[in-house]
Amino acid sequence: MSTTVEERPGTSASRDLGDDPAAVRLKITEIFRSLQGEADAVGFPTTFVRLTGCPLRCTWCDTAYAFHGGEWQSLAAVLARVEALATRHVCVTGGEPLAQKGSRALLRALCDLGKQVSLETSGAIGYHDVDPRVTRVVDVKTPGSGETDRNLYDQLATLRASDQVKFVIADRADYDWSRERVATLGLASRCMVLFSPVASQLAPRLLADWIVDDNLPVRFQLQLHKVLWGDQPGK
Repeated sequence: MSTTVEERPGTSASRDLGDDPAAVRLKITEIFRSLQGEADAVGFPTTFVRLTGCPLRCTWCDTAYAFHGGEWQSLAAVLARVEALATRHVCVTGGEPLAQKGSRALLRALCDLGKQVSLETSGAIGYHDVDPRVTRVVDVKTPGSGETDRNLYDQLATLRASDQVKFVIADRADYDWSRERVATLGLASRCMVLFSPVASQLAPRLLADWIVDDNLPVRFQLQLHKVLWGDQPGK
């Protein structure tokens, strides 16, 4: 069964697939163990399940190798590999994982295993119906990404205190835009808000100074995995 980026969650097909775990197949770019480099679980040993495919083309994307290729695997095979890597934390990422119909069944199954599960999503596909045990890390697309029209602002209203919203910032214009969105949408009162500089485009210290000067209720973050290993896939 093929999966295309046009397929959306909530259809009868995705509900049927989720009801029969034995039928779930996922196209996987890689499954590996590393340290979580972002969000509130930063620094913890984490198993990453990177699904293949993404409907967006952000200008600064650092995982374009996940747009194509990959290998179809059964849900059981994915879960077995995750169990073998034996970490408490599991991050489902991409690409855009929600572009695959089987992603919700995967997230639910990982929670059933007792894992601490996070989902990294572009926010361009509805995530309101993801298993509530999952921590949703939602990327709000800034102007510098070239994909601001893909933001689903109505979905932000479904965020809980356990979720996080991430703004990846390329320049001062991105920063000012993000600061305004945090204020007008009341995001900081709903969940953790993360501001990250685009690697090699915005000096981290400059973004840190802007945040401190404005006393923003956001959390500055660097991508720890890049500090340690650069852009090496599987790290």
